[in-house]
Amino acid sequence: MNNTEKNRLKECFQSGQFVCKKYTVFILTGLMVVLMGGLFACITDQSSPVQVKPEEKPVVPERPMVADKGQQAYIDFILAAISENRGNYQQERHFLLQAVANDPDSAFLNGKMAGLLKEMQDYKGAVSFIRKSIALDPNNIQARILAADLYATMSNDTAAVQEYEKVLEIDPKQLKVRLILASLYIKLSQYDQALRQLQLLKQEEPNLAIVYYYTGRVYYEMENYPEAEKAFLETLKIDEKMQHALFDLGTMYQKQKNFEQAIKTYEKLLSFYPQQTNVWERLIGLYYQTKQEKKAVEAMEKIKLQSKPGDPDRQALGLIYLQQGKPDESIAELELIVKTWPADSKSRYYLALAYREKGEIEKALESLNSIDKDSDYYIGAQIHIAYIHDHRKNYDEAVRVLEDALKIKKEETELYLVLGSVLENKNDLVKAVTVLEEGLKVEKANVDLLFRLGVVLDKQGQKEQGLAKMREVIAIDPQHAEGLNYVGYTYAEQGIRLEEALGLIERALKAKPNSGYIIDSLGWVYYQKGLYDKALESMEKAATLLPDDPTVMEHLGDVYFKKNYMKKALEVYEKALTLQHPDSQKIKNKIEETKKLLK
Repeated sequence: MNNTEKNRLKECFQSGQFVCKKYTVFILTGLMVVLMGGLFACITDQSSPVQVKPEEKPVVPERPMVADKGQQAYIDFILAAISENRGNYQQERHFLLQAVANDPDSAFLNGKMAGLLKEMQDYKGAVSFIRKSIALDPNNIQARILAADLYATMSNDTAAVQEYEKVLEIDPKQLKVRLILASLYIKLSQYDQALRQLQLLKQEEPNLAIVYYYTGRVYYEMENYPEAEKAFLETLKIDEKMQHALFDLGTMYQKQKNFEQAIKTYEKLLSFYPQQTNVWERLIGLYYQTKQEKKAVEAMEKIKLQSKPGDPDRQALGLIYLQQGKPDESIAELELIVKTWPADSKSRYYLALAYREKGEIEKALESLNSIDKDSDYYIGAQIHIAYIHDHRKNYDEAVRVLEDALKIKKEETELYLVLGSVLENKNDLVKAVTVLEEGLKVEKANVDLLFRLGVVLDKQGQKEQGLAKMREVIAIDPQHAEGLNYVGYTYAEQGIRLEEALGLIERALKAKPNSGYIIDSLGWVYYQKGLYDKALESMEKAATLLPDDPTVMEHLGDVYFKKNYMKKALEVYEKALTLQHPDSQKIKNKIEETKKLLK
């Protein structure tokens, strides 16, 4: 079958009409054989197609056979088309494979096979056929789009990008493809490339709201909030009701603590979409946060008026009551929703949290255990179950819960993190290291796992290995306050690299200026440098923030001791002892020494 013939065949079947004169005889012959042989009685039978059970092999009718392979491929394709029309995809697959076998160099047939396998969710098989189709016809845009779609479905975003780029080389006017490409670049955090594609789209379609919205999303991810705001507002000029633009703009204002604008944006969103439970939740939370309690109450009454107890729309009330520390009211709302809508796992999850807040732990566990494994809240539920057992010091049960969850959700790094922490609390440090390292195989640059691993290694006495993990944390996230503080404090404890320690802790304080632990570390660096006045200022502030931390009390006592404030030193040393300092003998020795000097 030459290229001209193949193209005609493709055009015939794509149009759904058999008008190619040269092949009419073959088509009619094929159909006549099928009909007269009774091979497809379903053609004349208008009843519903027979469903083939997955475990059964489909009944494949005998194929009309002709000598010419091109003609045979043609007949097989007709049989595949009939099978497709009847919804019998197994038979369609069978006949298409026969067609491809008879005409392996047909880009059209290979592409058709790829499309069918994609529908049947055999993505690897589909990729194999579409790659061959593209090799035979490199400029076929639809084939390349199918290939890109397959790669994206298989989470191979880089390969999808390459195919979409090829499509745009062939035809730069494929605007939908350019938009998809921009969204993939956003997903891959390749923001400059995304902006380049979006700028080209603006040139072609200057009034397309979605392009401005995506531009806003890019700048939002880059934390360039002025440009993000500009793009979102431009989006809303074109389409004032675009829900995602309003929501993201409100989120951005809220993140920047521009509560006035956040409130206005959420109010506008709800004027268009009054059923958005999560937006009501945010808005009412902001009303309370900005001391507008009257508006908060009015908003909650509005939700009550437009819904009945047990309606999913009242979920926001349950969550708001929970945030406001009113578990009884929260339970009253959420229990009714769960009774009416047993599959509502979000309401069930927050109902459990409300029970836990109220101290009804068994009810909380019952609610958490009833959340389905396929729910988005399953992981959170298992983690809360583990926390409850961990709090009860029932470590073995907490470990069992998390290990069972990992059998189902092996890619969930948070499960490794919590399991590692439970094992750390259990003092099974060797197994904790193993679990955290397993988690890092799933996501090697996960700073939470790296940080926890560094802590556990330090507890094992492997201080240098622990520090190495903390340096990895800082390399990945230069603003990671806990990582910066950990390295800085470790240097201070060892009395080494004090200038570097000071710089690290100052960076940590920029990220978390009100952290008592970081302020304590700063004071300890000053202490080690002999700057006792500065040390005292920091230590007293840290002690105010963390009055029940025995190590902070010890540090404050050490500064008082150096400043010759012996009575104050004795007082805080004794407090450190009552707070169960981990090295009680060391504190007792300091108390004895201070008492001697007071005589």
